[in-house]
Amino acid sequence: MAKSIKSILVIFALFFFLPNMAMATDYPIKVGEKLANGVANAVTGVVEIPKTMMVTGRNKGATYGMTAGFFIGLVHTIGRSLSGALDIATFLVPTTPIVNPAYIWDDFNRETTYTAWRMR
Repeated sequence: MAKSIKSILVIFALFFFLPNMAMATDYPIKVGEKLANGVANAVTGVVEIPKTMMVTGRNKGATYGMTAGFFIGLVHTIGRSLSGALDIATFLVPTTPIVNPAYIWDDFNRETTYTAWRMR
């Protein structure tokens, strides 16, 4: 009787861990992507200033882009750099990037937005 209970428990344990093993194959890739994204955003955050000045200048005029675009870019610089630092600190938890676009060079003609974390 005890032997059959042990075998049933082993079978249940195997079925419990099989889906986790299937999902764990992508884990190193997701963690590596998040770490690379965090390092890139922490380093290139300062590029948000000229990028935002250009985008704002195209949309609302050169004077507005040079003045208000600079300060908006400064805010985006802080946001991108801090989100990069947060991604570096929590790279073991695979989540989607907070900053959109994920890398500053992905879509240089679009203003930066921020979203909530989601699990990958």
